[in-house]
This record gives sequence, C-alpha cells and structure tokens, in this order.
Amino acid sequence: MPDGSGQNRARNAIEITGLRKTYAASGRQAPKEALKGLDLAIPAGSIFGLLGPNGAGKSTTINILAGLVNKTAGQVVIWGFDQDVNPRQSRAAIGVMPQELNIDPFFTPRASLEVQAGLYGVPKSERWTDELLELVGLTDQAESYTRNLSGGMKRRLLLAKALVHRPHVLVLDEPTAGVDIGLREMLWANVRKLNEAGMTIILTTHYLEEAEQMCDEIAIINHGSLIIRDRTEALLGRMDGKTLVIDAGGRVAVPALPQGARSEWREDGRLAISYPPSRIRADQLIDALRGAGVPIIDVVIEAPDLEDVFVDLTRG
Repeated sequence: MPDGSGQNRARNAIEITGLRKTYAASGRQAPKEALKGLDLAIPAGSIFGLLGPNGAGKSTTINILAGLVNKTAGQVVIWGFDQDVNPRQSRAAIGVMPQELNIDPFFTPRASLEVQAGLYGVPKSERWTDELLELVGLTDQAESYTRNLSGGMKRRLLLAKALVHRPHVLVLDEPTAGVDIGLREMLWANVRKLNEAGMTIILTTHYLEEAEQMCDEIAIINHGSLIIRDRTEALLGRMDGKTLVIDAGGRVAVPALPQGARSEWREDGRLAISYPPSRIRADQLIDALRGAGVPIIDVVIEAPDLEDVFVDLTRG
C-alpha cells in the first residue's frame, strides 16, 4: 500500500501541462497529432475517470504517464516528480494495469511478481508478494503456470503486477473489458480498498455506468483535447432533461403539453414525456394528463446518466 510519503502529498497526484504527441508519418499515412496541448490535474487520493471515444488520446496519455511513449512537448509531473527531471522517481510513483494480457506463460504468479519487483528495484525484505496474491485472490494458484490460468485470473495477476512497487498512483486501462460480473465486483472491491488506503486511481473504461458509480471526478477528451472535466455529479447535472414515463393502461390520446415537452409511445405501451426540468415541473405534466382524463396507473421519472452526457459532449 502507498505510505503517503513523497512530494506533492496534499493536492495533485498528477499534473499534465500542454501535453502534445505527434506520431511521425508512416508509409502513406500522414503525421498524426494524438494530443493537442492537454492540460489536466488529477487530485491525490481520488478515483478519477479518463473517458473518451476510440482514438481520443486516452491510451497515448496513459502510455506517456507510464514512460512507454515519449511526448512531443509539454510537462508531466507524477507525485511531485517531473518526468524530464526525475524520470526514475516519476516512473516509480505510478503503476499501470494494461488492457492487454502481457504475461509470461511459463512463469507462475509468484515468480511473475518477484521478477516485476526486481525490475523496480524492490529489495527482497520489502516485497509483499504473499499479500498481493491474497489481495487479488490468487493464493491457491501461486505456483501454477500462468498459461493455465483463466482470463479472469490473468487480469487479477496484472493488477498485482501493477502494485508490486507500492505506487502512489494506479492506472486501470479498461480493467473489466470482457470479464464476468464476479471478477468485476472483486476488482472494484480491491480498488476501493486501495483508494481508502490513500492510493490515487485513474480509470479508463467504456462501461460508463462503472465510471458513474466509481469516479469522484471525470475528464472527457476527444480528438486529443480536453472537452470537459468536473465532478461526476456536476457532469450529470449538466443535462437539462428528464423523462416522465406513464403507464396509462394502454394507448390514449395525448393532450397538449407545456412548450418544450415531447411525448412518444414506447414499445412496452408506456407514454414517455421528455422535458427540461429547469422550465417544466413534473407535476405540471401530470396535471395536464389528468385534466384531459388520461388514466395514470404508474409513474416513473428517468434522469440522464453518464452515457447521455458522454454522447452529448462527444457528438461529432
């Protein structure tokens, strides 16, 4: 677990300023500008979501943080250490759980963790291999060849490998892509436990419901630029739209509704009325329906979710 030591304890775990990355031309492909002056500060101790459509620049950003890709311009500071000034310290402050299953099939989980710890220069007396194996539920498989592990177990091992050097910042790149519900719940339980111990978590995911439930703050990038960054609840509050869903016992004539409200019948036979809550109250809609004699058997109000916000902000 992180011990809270190091610089920049109080405010930001990561500070990215003017980050640019241009990939050189290759064959008939023109140079590609993957990041266009990205500015982003990630608070220490938070669970932070980094979202964006495919090709937005998320993977490039993560690979630069991990030291796997050289930036074209800009500054990256991890736990108070500038990548250009203190590359070794900045790299030691971060652990990355990649999306790809890059594990040596002829190593056991225990050997994989020991080798990873050695690569980071962790002395044998400071290694916590047994604790890590228990944390990710691989104690019983500690001496099995990784080629014999299930896909879910391999993902657990990736998480353990990212933690061998007790980083202050953990990056999870699409950690639950293609995994079952049981593994997903286990992973998030571990992530919450690590976060409660002081670790900063950065999450990229295409499961927006997951980000909505887990993240304190979210940044959305598209075409290499920051579109928006805010607390999760504030992002959800940006959408001035709710839907009143009425069970009227069958299709009936819909009366005139306040200006700005739109109605449609759903396939399940319920009436859905979309409206902006800043200008129209739900009771006004219900009064209009009752006044026209529309029977109201049941009422549900649907609020927008993170997927609605994401689609709206990245459209086009």
